[in-house]
Amino acid sequence: MQLSHTHRSLSASFDDPNLVSSAGLVPTMALAAKTGLGSLIDEWVKLPGYFGANAGLKTLALVAGMLTGADSIDDMAVLRHGALRKLFTGTYAPSTLGSFLRAFAFGHVRQLDAAASRWLQNLAAVTPIVTGIDDLALVDIDDTIREVHGYKKQGAGFGYSGVRGLNALLAIVSTGSAAPIIVSSRLRKGPTNSARGAKKFVSDTLATVKRLRSPTAKGMLLLRADSAYYVSAVIKAALRAGAMVSITARLNSLVKAGISTIPETAWTPIKYTNAIFDDATGRWISDAEVAEIPFTAFGSKKKSEQIPGRLVVRRIPELNKTVAAGQGTLFDLFRFHAFFTTSTLNTVDADKIHRHHAIIENLNADMKASAMAHFPSGVFTANAAWLVLACITFNLTRAAGTLASPALGKAVTATVRRKLINVAARVSTSARRVTLHLPKSWPWEEGWTALFTSVCSPPGRAAT
Repeated sequence: MQLSHTHRSLSASFDDPNLVSSAGLVPTMALAAKTGLGSLIDEWVKLPGYFGANAGLKTLALVAGMLTGADSIDDMAVLRHGALRKLFTGTYAPSTLGSFLRAFAFGHVRQLDAAASRWLQNLAAVTPIVTGIDDLALVDIDDTIREVHGYKKQGAGFGYSGVRGLNALLAIVSTGSAAPIIVSSRLRKGPTNSARGAKKFVSDTLATVKRLRSPTAKGMLLLRADSAYYVSAVIKAALRAGAMVSITARLNSLVKAGISTIPETAWTPIKYTNAIFDDATGRWISDAEVAEIPFTAFGSKKKSEQIPGRLVVRRIPELNKTVAAGQGTLFDLFRFHAFFTTSTLNTVDADKIHRHHAIIENLNADMKASAMAHFPSGVFTANAAWLVLACITFNLTRAAGTLASPALGKAVTATVRRKLINVAARVSTSARRVTLHLPKSWPWEEGWTALFTSVCSPPGRAAT
């Protein structure tokens, strides 16, 4: 594309009061209102003082800013341009929103969590974000370090990643046909052990997931996690909540002893990276194989902490050039990846589903490319509230995408923002009617129109 030289002169001026840069805020924030986000915040979040007033409106303003791509408090100025004040009330100044966030204490963040959980149920009732959850609900938990800078950032420290930051613990749920949404979140100090507080977090998460399912749901509810959560208290919390588990096991002496008892005839080739299917034998030719054995997790601990289940093991040849042929021991010849599960899936399916736990890494990257690009305040509880609002924004973006088209329902936040949210429009008013004039030949007009129609159109006439 080249700048046109047809015109003899070119100029620019910021002087049109009827333009908005993010017309997609109209249907998306209408969806937030339709599902009662603001009213739930007003009901549950009770902040003291002057800056705690109108919590619902201020929360909606922060969410709206995040929808457009704001990842700091100063970026919230994007809400105060052109004709946005004709379309919305509560377009607060960034300084006011920053003071609102700093008014949060730990208890208020938990109140915000409670409101977000109830709003998610409302959102799931009117959008297909959890389609198929009664048949299969896959819950993944993981934590990630968000790097921060500045010595005055409360709670920051060096965690397992070796960088200075804050620790965000997230839980997501996905189904066989719906992309992940965020169910719960917690912000923790940077040096925090991954499993700290995970027992309560798992209980809260699974309680929310069960409320998203119908009371008669019989499909599998499976909690997946990596070895950082291979803790008796975490697994027992999941089992008490009615979930099965699939958690990577640490290769301690008990696990290694269990692996060494697996007979050579028990190993089954699986479809793995660069695998080839052999039509003659009807099997996958792969360097990976799986097997399973009955296993009692934490068998060296007291009886109350032991949990019966299965150990599913995947082995890959260890291409160790330093080991002479025929001289290596079992753990020199193969690399083993084991996970503990209480599911009823067969060995191959259990391994395949467990490996899909990596889906949460994609979500972590999505969040870090959006509102979680920064934790903008020096106050820890303000950042904790920011994290909850970022999760609300993610779920709202996902819901808007599902209403627009199946493809956008599984797209990353940046894609939905580019195609649906950040669309310029000119606002005109006549006889109390507001009209948005959007760009002609917008490539994603059909999806934008589908979202707008489903949320902003008046209800149809009742059948007679």
